[in-house]
Amino acid sequence: MPTAPNDLTATELARLLQRRELRAEEVARAHLERIQARESLIGAWTYLDADRVLREAQVLDAGPVRGPLHGLPIGVKDIIGTFDMPTEYGSPIYKGHRPAWDAACVAAIRAAGGLILGKTVTTEFATSHPGRTANPHNPRHTPGGSSSGSAAAVADRMVPLALGSQTGGSVIRPASFCGIVGYKPTFGLINRHGVKPLSESLDTVGVMARSVGDAALLAAAVTGRPALQDLSETMSWRIGVWRTYEWGQAQAETIAAVEGAARRLAAAGARVSEAAMPERFEQADSAHHEIEHFELARALAFEMQWHRESLTPGLRARLEHGQACPPELYDAKLAVAEACRHALDEVFGQYDVLLAAAATGEAPLGLATTGKAAFNRTWTLMHVPCISVPAASGPNGLPVGIQVIGRRSDDRKALAAARWIEQILRA
Repeated sequence: MPTAPNDLTATELARLLQRRELRAEEVARAHLERIQARESLIGAWTYLDADRVLREAQVLDAGPVRGPLHGLPIGVKDIIGTFDMPTEYGSPIYKGHRPAWDAACVAAIRAAGGLILGKTVTTEFATSHPGRTANPHNPRHTPGGSSSGSAAAVADRMVPLALGSQTGGSVIRPASFCGIVGYKPTFGLINRHGVKPLSESLDTVGVMARSVGDAALLAAAVTGRPALQDLSETMSWRIGVWRTYEWGQAQAETIAAVEGAARRLAAAGARVSEAAMPERFEQADSAHHEIEHFELARALAFEMQWHRESLTPGLRARLEHGQACPPELYDAKLAVAEACRHALDEVFGQYDVLLAAAATGEAPLGLATTGKAAFNRTWTLMHVPCISVPAASGPNGLPVGIQVIGRRSDDRKALAAARWIEQILRA
């Protein structure tokens, strides 16, 4: 039986579209049909205009191949600006809001021939209050957040690729919960212009995909760095197992996923050892907490002043915490972060990548929470590239990922290692 276009990977689709063996309209229709069949159960989309998508696909089919993303359907998290469709930031304050321009990452996708399928559900201002999205593996469980719609849409084969963002754990955690690949690049690698700001020290645009190669394809096109797709590096990988100072929060399935992956990678030829954590990393999680809240309170000052009652109580409390944070404490936490980054550079003198937990466990039951970011915040603070790779299943049969972490600004090596690890764990 022929494989439906929405069951193919992004790299497979891209090759067929480039050769004109598939038409963009055919690919778009397959994904739209999947959405029509599943959206009432999954709730991944906040805006979708099928007629617009098909018209744009027909234009792509009628013209030359535009670039590496030609005809690929792509979802965009609804904190990322799009000039031709609403951008509502997961808040009723911005109902029907349309920016006058595309975010830089969206403009790059269109220039490379990508087809923006629609806007995916985000939590309130990409913070903690969840939207309506459910986990495709079991709709009674959360897909994670804040990039909930992007992760669920990719996992459910509604779209092969999607953009998300991470300020705490909003790419890596939902990727782990939904059993896909999530890639949070080095801080600043993907331009953030046109993305609703939360924390200028932490916000990072990221990628959701169903394979490491797919994630590299989108990242390469969006950044204009084709070398990111070169995942062919072969070496005896030096891998450090980093349990973090939050390891006590790891559930049995996460412990088994990390330790099981370490054993399999060692058996496949990697040099795997326990990474010694510098003592100063004990302060990293609290540093992230204060930095994020101090900056969040300033980024959402307008909403807090003029639309306070439209904010959820939980977000109001976080903004009040940030407002009360003394600038001296904020400056001290910035210094902690920088000291930890320098210490981590020394750790990478011994290892090519680190192996860590992607989430505390499998996706929790219920849609009232998106889960904990305990194993994500420190890496976001470190500004390093992180890739979540599916690794195991939990007690309820839901996915559990592991996290591959690279040195700052060495995203290509981190992706190459993640690709190798992905292949070993899938074997």
